[in-house]
Formats: sequence, structure tokens, C-alpha cells
Amino acid sequence: MEIETGRLKMISCDSESIRLMKDQKYENGPQAANHVKALLDDPSIDGWGSWLVLRKSDGVILGDAGFKGKPNPEKQVEIGYGFLECYWGMGYATEAVEGLLDCAFKANMVEKVVAETDRNNSVSIRVLKKVGMEETNEHADMIYWQLIRQR
Repeated sequence: MEIETGRLKMISCDSESIRLMKDQKYENGPQAANHVKALLDDPSIDGWGSWLVLRKSDGVILGDAGFKGKPNPEKQVEIGYGFLECYWGMGYATEAVEGLLDCAFKANMVEKVVAETDRNNSVSIRVLKKVGMEETNEHADMIYWQLIRQR
């Protein structure tokens, strides 16, 4: 599975993705590897976990983004992302999240996408605002967000 945007190509993580991550010495947390392990037990989660975000021009892995599981019975899914710090501030996270949101809403399996971020993570807060997510709640050091599908 692939998603393409103006500058990015995103590939759903699988065993081939793990090889690419090793080749590029990409380390940005365990999410992608954990998704590949879970995929072996439940192939239906393909597309509803981690996606590698590659720059189209050279195939360099910039980060990973994706969903934290399949949509629940209320057609809600949580989105998350993490990019290598050297690629912050270039619009890549915003572009990747927009691509994932578009894909999720077009699948007609999702009515609402939610997210959470640390109150002090101004970079992530800016990304969520840019893609149109609205703050719904705050608790301790966390801010909670949502975007409801437009009909």
C-alpha cells in the first residue's frame, strides 16, 4: 500500500519496510517494528498502523506516521507521527498527516480522527492545527484533538 503527496511517498510498514529502515539506519522508536509483528498475527490491520514517510526525490526516510489501529465501532481512529528532528519545520509532517487523513476519510470507514499531543510540543500542535484538527480537551500535560469527516 502506498500514499503519494506532492513531495512524499508513504508506504505501509511490512517486512520489506523493515529492510529499508535497516539499510538507511532509520531509528525513530519502535512503532514500525511493532506494527510489522502485529501484522503477522492480523493481516487486516494493514494500512491501519505505521507508514514510512519517504521523500519522493531520493527515497530518504524522513519519519513515520500512521494510525493506532483500525477504526473502532464509532468509525474513529487515532493518528500519530514522528519525524527525525533534522526534518522538522519543512512541512513534511503536515503533508504526511494530510495524506493519511485524506486516505482515511476516502475509505468511508472513518468518520472521526483523533490525536493527542504534549502541551509543550509546539511543533506537533502547529501540525494538528494546520491540518484542521480542533482541540477538544486538555488533561494534565496532554491536549486532545479531533477532525470530523466533512460530508
